[in-house]
Order: sequence, then C-alpha cells, then structure tokens
Amino acid sequence: MNLNQESLAKNSEADANTESKPDTTLSLDACPVPHSSRGKIKVLLWKATGVFCIGLAILGAILPILPTTVFLIMATACFAKSSPRMQRKLLNNKTFGPLINEWQQHRSIPRKSKRIALLMIVLSVAWSAYLLQDLMLTMLVVLLVIWPIVFLWRLPVSK
Repeated sequence: MNLNQESLAKNSEADANTESKPDTTLSLDACPVPHSSRGKIKVLLWKATGVFCIGLAILGAILPILPTTVFLIMATACFAKSSPRMQRKLLNNKTFGPLINEWQQHRSIPRKSKRIALLMIVLSVAWSAYLLQDLMLTMLVVLLVIWPIVFLWRLPVSK
C-alpha cells in the first residue's frame, strides 16, 4: 500500500472506533476547504471573483437591471473558499448580512425584498417596452424575465 492508502485505512479505523456524531455546523472562523488543497493561485482567483461579484452587487444596487443579493451570495461563496475574514465582513454587514444569512440557512427571502424584486422586474419590463416601441423586442424582453419572475414567486418567504 502506498502512503495515501495507509493513511485512509488508519482514518477509517479511527472513525470506526469513535462513535461520536460528525460536526455538521460550519464555523465562520475556518475556511471549509482544507489548506492542502488550496493553492495560492486558486485562493487569489476566488478572492478576485468575490471582489468582482461585490462590484457587480454595488452596480446592482444602483442599476435596476442587475440583481444585488445574487452577487452578494456568490461573493460570500467565493470568500468561503478563500478568505474567511471577507466572508465574515459580508455576513456581518448590517444591510446585506441578514439577507445572505437567511438565504444560506433557509433558502428564503424576506417578503419586502421579494415584493421589491418583483416590482422592479415589472417596472423594468414596462420601461423597456416604452423605450423599445417594438412588439417583437418587447416580447423578447418579457420572455427573458419570465424565469426570474417564476423563480422569485416560488421562493419561500422568511419568517
């Protein structure tokens, strides 16, 4: 047996001897990806992607055509693989932290956020229809937003 197979055999024997339940809680202090599998380039790419998603989220807060929360959730996932400190900063943010926590824990959003998102989609489609003044292009815009509307409509509301 090679070294990896021996260590796997020892670990499985140790796991069989201990009858404790595995810890299913995720600590925010530790990165869920082991240090041995994280290369410096991978960590840098995850951080860069997270920062890029933060930038898109900021644009989404200003522009009605981009979502904000989706990019913040993506940034949180990227930082979970690269920078626990940045992940904590996002989760502790007083504006967006509760939304991200609610999504991560219950896969739900607050009723107010759901209403605002649906209203903004409808207003954006109406504004696009007004600007385009072409039935085919307006229908294309409506077809493109049907899936996000259905997705948001079906999301559970947080308590």
